[in-house]
Amino acid sequence: MNDWHKSSYSDRGANCVEVAEGTETLVRDTQNRELGHLTFPAREWAALLARIDRL
Repeated sequence: MNDWHKSSYSDRGANCVEVAEGTETLVRDTQNRELGHLTFPAREWAALLARIDRL
């Protein structure tokens, strides 16, 4: 099982997401963990982060 973590930028407020990275990347809302998570292929998650980094 992957460990969940959130960005250090999320310490500023309660509205944040947690991510568990592995062969798939899982994303969930910290305020609604019981509702489950979204699943993305790791390659797609890496592409998203790369695109955000270029903005």
